[in-house]
Amino acid sequence: MLYVTNQPKCFLHYRCKCSVLRLKRSKEMQGSPPCSYEDLTTVSVINLCKTLFHPDFWFVCPVSSQAEGFKEQGNVFYSKKDYSEAFNYYTKAIDACPKNASYYGNRAATLMMLCRFREALEDSQQAVRLDDCFMKGHLREGKCHLSLGNAMAASRCFQKVLELDPRSGDAQQENKNATALLEFEQMADFSFKKRDFRKVVYCMDRALALASACHRFKILKAECLALLGRYPEAQSVASDILRMDSTNADALYVRGLCLYYEDCIDKAVQFFFQALRMAPDHEKARLACRNAKALKAKKEEGNHAFKNNNYEAAYQLYTEALAIDPNNIKTNAKLYCNRATAGAKLKKLNQAIEDCTSAIKLDDTYIKAYLRRAQCYMDTEQYEEAVRDYEKVYQTEKTSEHKHLLKTAQLELKKSKRKDYYKVLGVGKNATEDEIKKAYRKRALMHHPDRHSAATPEVQKEEEKKFKEVGEAFTVLSDPKKKVRYDNGHDLDDDGCFDGGDFDANNIFRAFFGGHGGGFTFDSSQGIFFFSFHCRHPLVY
Repeated sequence: MLYVTNQPKCFLHYRCKCSVLRLKRSKEMQGSPPCSYEDLTTVSVINLCKTLFHPDFWFVCPVSSQAEGFKEQGNVFYSKKDYSEAFNYYTKAIDACPKNASYYGNRAATLMMLCRFREALEDSQQAVRLDDCFMKGHLREGKCHLSLGNAMAASRCFQKVLELDPRSGDAQQENKNATALLEFEQMADFSFKKRDFRKVVYCMDRALALASACHRFKILKAECLALLGRYPEAQSVASDILRMDSTNADALYVRGLCLYYEDCIDKAVQFFFQALRMAPDHEKARLACRNAKALKAKKEEGNHAFKNNNYEAAYQLYTEALAIDPNNIKTNAKLYCNRATAGAKLKKLNQAIEDCTSAIKLDDTYIKAYLRRAQCYMDTEQYEEAVRDYEKVYQTEKTSEHKHLLKTAQLELKKSKRKDYYKVLGVGKNATEDEIKKAYRKRALMHHPDRHSAATPEVQKEEEKKFKEVGEAFTVLSDPKKKVRYDNGHDLDDDGCFDGGDFDANNIFRAFFGGHGGGFTFDSSQGIFFFSFHCRHPLVY
C-alpha cells in the first residue's frame, strides 16, 4: 500500500506551485486580466486535492519505500563523489518506480559528473516529460545541450526555467553562456571561410571551455591545427575522439589529414577510406583522398623523369604537382626543392634559389633545401649567402661533410674579397699558361698609360691603376707556385709578394715584351694605333 507520507517533504507544495503557474499561464493566454499568485492559490489547492484523491494519480506517480531507500543511498554516494555507485542506486530507484521525475533528474546529475552527457540528456528529457514543471530537469537538460555544443537547444531549456522562476540565477548565467557559445561558433564559421585558421582555433578553445563534450568543435579545431602545420596537436585531438568512438568519420578524416600533410600519403589514404566507409558522403574525406592520390602520382612521375635525365619534363611535372594542394606544406616543400634541383640542372640558378627559399618558408627545418640553395649561391658566386646557409646546416647537423662544405664556402668568401686576378685578365680559373700570356698581352696594351696620354687626368689615373692590376695578375698567375697559393686562398700581400714601391708594372711589361731600357714609341693615325718597340724582335700590333 502507498502513502502520501512517502512523497518528498516539499512534494505537496511543489505540486501546488506548478498547478498555480499552469493556471496563471492558461488564463493569460485566454486574454483574461493578469491575476496574482495569491488569487490563484485557493483554486490550485482545490484542483490539487482533486488530483490527490483521484486513483489515476497514484497509478502514474507511485513512490515505494524501496525506491526512496535506493534514492537516499544514491544521495549518500553522490555526496561522497562516488558517482558510479550513486548511478547504480539511482538506476535501482528508477527500476522500482519508473514514473518518478526526480529519480531521472538525480541520475542525470550523476551522469553529468561522469561526463556522460548524452545519457544525462536522455534522463533529463525523460524527467521533464514526466513533470513539465521540474525546473532542475529543464536546467540539467540545458546544461547537457550546452556541453554537447547545441547552444540554441540549451537556450530554450534555460528560457523554460526562467518562465518557471524568473529569479533563477543559474538559468540566467547559463543562458548567457549559451549566447556566448553561439557567438563563438558563428565567428569560427566565418573565420574558416576566410581561411583564418588561427582565429578558428582561438574561437574553438573558447567554445570548448563552455562545451567540453562537443566532438564537432574538437574536430574543427583539429582540422585547423592540421592546416596550420601543428600536426601533433591535431593528431592528439583526433586520437582522443577515436578512443571514445572508433567509428567517428570526422576524427578518421582528421587523422588521415595529418598523415597526408606529413607526407605519409599511403597511410593517409587508408584513413580516408575508413572515413568514407563510416560516412560515404563525407565530402572532405573524398576530396582529400583524391588530392592525395593525384599528388603522389604526379610527384612520382617527376622523380622518374629526373632519374632519366629528362630535367625539363621533371621541372614541369613538379610545377603541376605544386598546383594540386597549396595546403600540403610538407609535401610542397619537397616539391619546391625537387624543382630547384631540376632547375639547377637546367642552369636556372636564380629560379632554383627562389624555389629553395619557398621550400624553407614552408619548412624552416628542411636541411636539403638549405644545402641546395647554398650550392646555387656558390655557383652564382654569392659566397656570403652560401656561408650563412652552410652555417645553419652545420649548427643543425654537425657532420664532417657539412663542416667541409662550410669551410669551402668560407674560403671562397675570403678569396672573393681579394682582387680576382682571373677577372682582371679576363680568363677562366682553368686557363692555361698560353691563355694567361695572351690575355696579359691584350690587357697590358689596352691599359698602358702612354696609350692614354691625351686623355683627361681622371682617365689617365684610372687606366694607370688597371695597368698595374694587370701586371700584378700576370705576376701571380704566370708563376706556378704563386698561382697555387693564390688558388688555395693564401693572402699574397702577407707573403711579401707585393711590397709597395718594389713592384713596378712597367718592369713586368718590358720583361714580357723583351725591352731593354729603350722603351717604346706610340703613334696614332686616323684612329688606328701602332705600337713599335725598341727590342731585338720588333712587334707591330
